[in-house]
Amino acid sequence: MTKIRLRKPRNSSLRFQSFLSSEDITTTSPERSLVKGLKKRAGRNTHGRITVRHRGGGASRLYRMIDFKREMHDIEGKVTTIEYDPNRNVRIGLVIYKNGAKRYILMPEGLQVGHKVIASEQAEARNGNALPLRNIPVGFFVHNVELTPGSGGKFARSAGTAVQFVAKTDEYATLKMPSGEVRMVPLACWATVGTLGTASYKHISWGKAGRTRHLGFRPSVRGMAMNPVDHPHGGGEGRSKSGSHPRTPWGKGCKGTKTRKRENPLILKRRKK
Repeated sequence: MTKIRLRKPRNSSLRFQSFLSSEDITTTSPERSLVKGLKKRAGRNTHGRITVRHRGGGASRLYRMIDFKREMHDIEGKVTTIEYDPNRNVRIGLVIYKNGAKRYILMPEGLQVGHKVIASEQAEARNGNALPLRNIPVGFFVHNVELTPGSGGKFARSAGTAVQFVAKTDEYATLKMPSGEVRMVPLACWATVGTLGTASYKHISWGKAGRTRHLGFRPSVRGMAMNPVDHPHGGGEGRSKSGSHPRTPWGKGCKGTKTRKRENPLILKRRKK
């Protein structure tokens, strides 16, 4: 398990900072054939409109192409390196297959350099192996789970997360998500066995505003600090929300307001409030 490291408080910004230990990382240079340039979009969509607020700037980075589909079926591979990925909070591993192909995968807890992995319908349900849900025993924890067959992993891809395989019917698998949501997914969907590593990531103390700016986050201004023309919480003599429920800048409810337009019959239980 990756440890949290504290810095000596030589100045004010280091006093409360903490970092993930890099003891598990085996190389600092990525595989050149699996990286590409990453253009910054600052929260904008293809039309140039801001769809995610408070984004922009940040350190430049290269994108590592992760094999979310585990497309090398029935070919055994060997984990050769464990690397840091600036685009995600979990470690990635370089797998070299027997046919010479190289792919990056998300590293589950317990998988080390030298271990063998395989993606196959007949694979053993052990750490790092990928196989269809119909061949995984009920009760196992899995990650990188597909939503529809062949779409590539969509669920449980961040540090320390896993999906619990709760039940199985003729067509669907019932999964309990990290959020507490219980939903059904077709048995033909693939998943990788194990819980993702770097679970200590959520305990990091960033320590100063500059570290979040390096990650590409810009400052967020409270609605109560604005004028009434800019936010429903703005204005008033002194601090006041005017007795209303929390609202977004556009007047829609937030902090618990349901936003789904229609119910999904495959979702058996909504996530925790």
